Formats: sequence, structure tokens, C-alpha cells
Amino acid sequence: MAGSLVGKLIAPFSRAGRAGRTARQTAERAQRRQLGENGDVPSVSVRDLSLSFGSVSVLEHLDLDVMPGEFLVLLGPSGCGKSTLLNCIAGLIDVADGQIFINGWNVTWEEPKDRHIGMVFQSYALYPQMSVRRNLSFGLRSAGVPNDEIEKRIARTAEILQIGLLLDRKPSQLSGGQRQRVAIGRALVRDVDVFLFDEPLSNLDAKLRSELRVEIKRLHQKLANTMVYVTHDQIEAMTLADRIAVMKDGRIQQLDAPHEIYSRPVNRFVAGFIGSPQMNFLTGELEPGSAPVFRAGDVHVPLERYAFDEQGAVSGRCVLGVRPENVTIGADGPARLFSREVEVEIVEPMGADTLVWTKLANTNFAFLVDSELRLKVGERLTIGFDPGRASLFDEATGARL
Repeated sequence: MAGSLVGKLIAPFSRAGRAGRTARQTAERAQRRQLGENGDVPSVSVRDLSLSFGSVSVLEHLDLDVMPGEFLVLLGPSGCGKSTLLNCIAGLIDVADGQIFINGWNVTWEEPKDRHIGMVFQSYALYPQMSVRRNLSFGLRSAGVPNDEIEKRIARTAEILQIGLLLDRKPSQLSGGQRQRVAIGRALVRDVDVFLFDEPLSNLDAKLRSELRVEIKRLHQKLANTMVYVTHDQIEAMTLADRIAVMKDGRIQQLDAPHEIYSRPVNRFVAGFIGSPQMNFLTGELEPGSAPVFRAGDVHVPLERYAFDEQGAVSGRCVLGVRPENVTIGADGPARLFSREVEVEIVEPMGADTLVWTKLANTNFAFLVDSELRLKVGERLTIGFDPGRASLFDEATGARL
């Protein structure tokens, strides 16, 4: 009798017990996935999330939905709260105010291991004494996954990430890009519902970042898993994302598709943060009427083709934003609704393009030209742009007009 009692006590902790528990959790997760696919339930839902460290507010009443299979990028400057938000979703930071749901289930108080998420950190965080194969399998072995299933998952992951020849190497024998592939693979083998990436490419050089960015994009297309990706690099955000959440001071400023954020930023912060080279800003007055005009010194920009918001054109101080790539020169310049002769002040070769600086309304103003066009400092030329592709912001609030 004592023996049977001991058996009952240790059964849940045995290899068979762990395997059974894993199988039940997998079945439950599959059922939740099916419910999400049929009912448009977000893969990740954040509701009224607030977080403070002492007197410092990091996240403020934040709401966010990430749909099944979506690649969402959290983008913003250092200290905006993007990594903190990701860590809250992962369960690495305790949440006091607000709730977090994954596939419709409230995981606010669940342990990270029970959230069915895979996380890739900025640092590789590989076990140096283990081979790549052992690094990939460590979490699975700890969870009691059967050996044959572990081997299948490792083989599949190695094929997807093209690391089959590296499985018997130690991390010290790998390049930075290879180590990051292994770190991604460690999340991939777990067959999770949501992948979380915390600036995984920031420690790599420019060439490796470009190569792995393509690999991550290809990985998402193959797997169609939900992915949430944190970065401060707008190029990563624009190339990877289905949608971008631009953050500042613990709040989401704009959540939209990359093209929409680039073309119609909701405020001056988003307009200045997205785009390289940065958007030009001219401060002046808006004169409303049947033919509204922006005036800054001797610069008059007609706005009849500009799409105002529902409020329409309202007089007052405002800021006109023009992207350097939307400025034309030569024969095309005078053909635009706005054109002006300017003097070249600085020429910056950038490879395929050249960035040229001049003055407009006594303000620094940049535009891009083809690198084959050799301009000289002091040269005069006519530039022009279509005001319909510009952005107009209230000077006081920064909101788009």
C-alpha cells in the first residue's frame, strides 16, 4: 500500500507523467488555435496595461491586438517602453494594472513557460558548454518531450534555418550570425503560438543584419506564426512588419501598415522618426479658404491638393513636412505645384543617391538626387514638390491637420 501511495505521488513528476502533461497541453493549445482561427480572436491582446517603476511611468493605459499570423513590430527610441511591453507579454515582468491574453486565454498571472511563447533575446544566451544540438533540445528535454519528437523538431528547425552542419559545434565555434540563428532555432523547436523578438539583430554588423532580416522574413512566410518584434531600427520595421506600432513615452502613437505610417504619419513625432533621410520641417502659418495656403517667410505653398482631416483647414501656426525623396529638380521641379530656385550648400554622396542641403524659408532643407548628377556647392537650381504628398501638423500639439 505504501508503495502504491509513493507511486501516485511521484507519477506526475516521472518522464511518462511529464510526457502525458505535455500531450494534454498540446491538445488544449490546438483547440485554442482552432477557436482563434474560426472566431478572429487575436493571438495577443493587451488591455489597459499600465506599469511604473517607482515614480517613473513606463507604460500608460496601453491597448494592443495582434492578429493570428501577423508580424507586428514595436518601434521607437530608447526608453519608449517597447521592450518592457514585450517582457510583459512574455511574463518576465509582473503586471499590476491591466490584462494580457494569448489566443483568448488570460495569461496575466501565468508563468512564462505556460504562455506557449518563444522568445529570442538581444544577446544569444546560448549554453557555451553545450553543442548546438543540445542547446536546441535543452528546453524540450526539461519539458519531458519524447526523444523521437525532439529529434524531429531539431531536424525540421535545422532545415528551416540552414544550420544542419552546425549541430555538433559549440557556440564558441560559430560566427555571430550563426549564433543568432541558433538562438532563433531554440525558440522555433518549441512549436509555440507566438514568437517574441527583442532586438535580435542589434549586436550584428550591417551586412549580417541585412542577411538575417531576410531570413526572419522568410521564416515568417514559411511558418505563418504570430510574431512580435522589438527594434529601434526603422529599416527593420519597414521591411519586416505587417503593421508597425510606433511608441513614445509608454504610449502607442500610431498603429498601422508601414506604407500608411510613412505616407500619412498621425503626428510630427512619427513623421520625424520614420524615414531616412529625415523629413524636412518648415514652420509657418496656415491661411484657410477655398484655396488654402501655407506661408513661411517668402515661401507660399498652395494646399488645394492636400488631404486635410475631417476638421478641414483651420488658420494658425503649423508645420509643413516634406520628405527629401519627394523633392524633384531640373525640368520636373517647375512642373510641381510648388517650385523655388535654391542654392546648393552641402553635398553628401550616399552611394546610389546624393543628399543635397539648401535653405528654404531660412530653414535647412534636404533633398535627394541621383548619384550620377554631380552638383557643386554654390550651384543654383530649381526644386519642386507636390503639396499633396506633404504632411501638415499643428505646431502646438504636433497632430496631423
